[in-house]
Formats: sequence, C-alpha cells, structure tokens
Amino acid sequence: MNSTASTVTATSAPSSKPIGVLAKAYCNKHLPLTVLQSARGFYIGTASEDGPCSRESVQYWPSQEAAEQALDTGMWTQRSEP
Repeated sequence: MNSTASTVTATSAPSSKPIGVLAKAYCNKHLPLTVLQSARGFYIGTASEDGPCSRESVQYWPSQEAAEQALDTGMWTQRSEP
C-alpha cells in the first residue's frame, strides 16, 4: 500500500453515499462520511451510535461549514492509515 495520501478515494455504499475507507478497512463497518469535531477542529470521519469510529481526513478545518464544503466538493485528503 502506498503511504502517500491521495485526494479523496471513498468507496460508495449501495445508497451512493461515500463511506469511510478506514472505517471499512479497520473496523469492518460501512459508515457514511460526516463532519465531526475534536479539540483540534472539524474533520471528515465516521461515527456510529457508539460514537466516533474513524478520522478519514488528513486535514482539520476551523469551522463546521469549511469541513462540510470540503466534504461536498471532494477537496480533502484521505488518510491512508488510522
């Protein structure tokens, strides 16, 4: 596996919503990508009813709106490892 990150390469679930690549690979869960928040800022990741599962984006954004725009436009970088 190439260790360099690439611009978003999400897998599509049957509903055509992008799912988390790392959530699928490391947790065997099909979870939709969403914007989440941590102490460092907003990021693109996945969550289930149990809470956050994966941080998929390399980047953090200063606002929820900026992170949502990145998710909507595909202008973010997929992490290659958890």
